Amino acid sequence: MNKDWPQMTRDLSGAIKEVRLGAPEVMKAFSAMASAATSEGTLDTRTKELIALAIAVAIRCDGCVAFHAKAAVEQGASRQEVMETMGMALYMGAGPSLMYAAQAVEAYDQFAAQG
Repeated sequence: MNKDWPQMTRDLSGAIKEVRLGAPEVMKAFSAMASAATSEGTLDTRTKELIALAIAVAIRCDGCVAFHAKAAVEQGASRQEVMETMGMALYMGAGPSLMYAAQAVEAYDQFAAQG
């Protein structure tokens, strides 16, 4: 294991809370945008979380990988769906995305093991 992804989400949640307290209007708007983007529409929420996980890999954002791997588990994504999503992330992001794809699978596995 390279990183403790569940711990990362716990650690970041505290830091994000500080930002929320310091910039409440901006964070309120960000939360509204997140809610609108992830709510079920033509695409279901699970699919949207898989897309977010692929983007997290492509842009190389550790915290994004952690939160979206967790959300993918919570939305019922299978490991095989994560693997196919990583294939798309690799296709779009090449070598650097491979390094983050490995981490995204690790994060998914850690959250899935928590039950």
